[in-house]
Formats: sequence, C-alpha cells, structure tokens
Amino acid sequence: MALRLPAVIRLNRFIKRGAPIVKFSRQNLYVRDRGRCQYCRAPFEPKEMTYDHVIPRSKGGETEWTNIVTCCIACNLKKGGRTPEEAGMSLIRKPKAPIWIPLLMMCLGIEEAPDPWKDYLYLNRELAS
Repeated sequence: MALRLPAVIRLNRFIKRGAPIVKFSRQNLYVRDRGRCQYCRAPFEPKEMTYDHVIPRSKGGETEWTNIVTCCIACNLKKGGRTPEEAGMSLIRKPKAPIWIPLLMMCLGIEEAPDPWKDYLYLNRELAS
C-alpha cells in the first residue's frame, strides 16, 4: 500500500514560543562543524577529534558556542594555550551558536532544504556552504 503525502503542511495558527536553543554538547558541536578540524580542515570521526577553546580558558575564554570549535589532536597540540593568531593558525569560520533548523537537517543528512520547504523556513542564507 502506498500513500501520497504532501511535501509541506501549513499551519493556520501557531503559538510562538521563541527560537529553540540548541543544547551545547560534543555531538552538536561535531554536527555544527561538519566533522572537520576547524584549523587544518581535514575530516575526522568524532572519536578522533577533540574540541578547542579559541580564546584559551587561561586567557578568559569561556566554554560556549562562540568560543569552542572541533579540531584534531595534532592541531590542538600545535595551538596549545595560545590564540589562533598567536599560534599562526586560522579558523575555517568564526564559531557561533547553531540555528536549530539547519542543525536538524545536517543531523538528518540533508545538505540543502528541499525546494518546497524554502518558502516556509524564513532563512536569509543558503544552508549548504
């Protein structure tokens, strides 16, 4: 038996409760950074990666979305307790808190929103970068 389902279901009424906050975790960090070291750009499995404080905790850096990136062990050792500038290293992109819709799509393995969804997501940028 096969059932046809719509690509988009529109709600007539919606109670807005604010944007859902993505929980800070190693798994979500790995998804946000797409499984790549944010310094050497090489892909790694989660068990082969660590995370790095962009501004080291010894210099006042906090453990939060805007100061943590995934990196390989070699890059983490190379950077040490320095800032990327001090270590002569650069980041792929500046870390920021993820938006929950793109994060969910990356978890599902969807690189880009299906065309029928795009009018309803209200995103100002492309999901694939």
